This record gives sequence, structure tokens and C-alpha cells, in this order.
Amino acid sequence: MKKKLLGFYDYTVVLTYAGMLFAFCGILEAIGQYYKGAILCLMMAGLCDMFDGAVASTKERNKQEKRFGVQIDSLSDLISFGILPAVLVYMETSNRRMAPIIPALYALAALIRLAYFNVLEEERQDSTTEKRESYLGVPVTTIALLLPAVYILYSSPIINNERCFAILICVTAIGFLAPVQIRKPKTAGKVLMMVVGILEAVAMILL
Repeated sequence: MKKKLLGFYDYTVVLTYAGMLFAFCGILEAIGQYYKGAILCLMMAGLCDMFDGAVASTKERNKQEKRFGVQIDSLSDLISFGILPAVLVYMETSNRRMAPIIPALYALAALIRLAYFNVLEEERQDSTTEKRESYLGVPVTTIALLLPAVYILYSSPIINNERCFAILICVTAIGFLAPVQIRKPKTAGKVLMMVVGILEAVAMILL
């Protein structure tokens, strides 16, 4: 039998891989203190994540492919919406005492949220073939809309205090772990999020 690389490389996972690469570029931008570039990379990762599930559903996948999809999506999300925001906020507030604490706890909360989601998703797929209708806890991708909004406000006279970033990820981290049911957005909800994202991107570019 001819050997091949581990993993899967068809079109169903292209957006997931692309999102992770955008996130890695965003981490490099944040380390270099190019915060606008880091935020834009975060938003691009969020855009990839918004459509990767829809793309994957267009192909009939076996059980192994589906489970790989669940795992790789969450691993990519951890980098995109866990590590990238944590690094960005740390770099933005690194001149303050105990600056690493809240970003570190935020990344931990994202890790726990995603790992628990994987457990629930595998159990759900073993019991039903129906599409998911809701999430337990705030999805980690929420930060892809919230962080740009706070950055825009911080760059204007409205909010001029670095603590706003720490407060944001602290509240978001609590939301990740809160046992609340949140309905999965339908088409109208996704369109609304895209419109908000486009407006944020335009505002970021004009800053």
C-alpha cells in the first residue's frame, strides 16, 4: 500500500487550515506590535471559520473524516481565537504589572471550552445525524467580532485605557465556560455578523 501523509487534505479542510495560518500571521504581527495587522488576521480567521463547516458539509465524509474535522477545527480555533487574542492583549498591556495573568487564563478558558465541545460533539454525532442547533457556552469565535470593536473604540477618544482589553477577554473567558445554551446563527445571523465584520474592517483600515 502506497504511503501518504497523515491527515486529510481535500477541500473540506482548506478553510480550517487557512484560518490557522491567518492566526499564526496575526501572532507574529502582535509580537511585532503591529496590532492593526493582528486584528485583521483575527478577523480573517473568523471569516474562514464561519464557512468551513458549510464547505465540509458539501462532501459525504466517513466517520474518521468527520472526527478529524471536529478535532482540527477546534485545534485551529484554539490558535485563532485563544492564543492570538491572548498574545495580542498581553503585548498591548505588557507595561502593566501582572499583565500575563488574564491573557493566560483567557487562553486556558478557550482550551477547556474547545476540549469540552469536542467531547459533546463526538457524543452528538454518535447519536444523531442532524445538524447542531445550539452551543453550550459562548463560542470562542465571538472574540473575532468583539476584539476589533474594542480596538476601534480604544483607538478613538471614546475609550483610552488599555484595561478595556483585559476586561474584554476576562468577561469573554467567563462566557466560554458558562453553561448557557446559545442558538446557532441561521443565514440571517451570519449575514448580520458579516456586515458587522465588514464595517469593523473598514473602520480598522481608516484608523
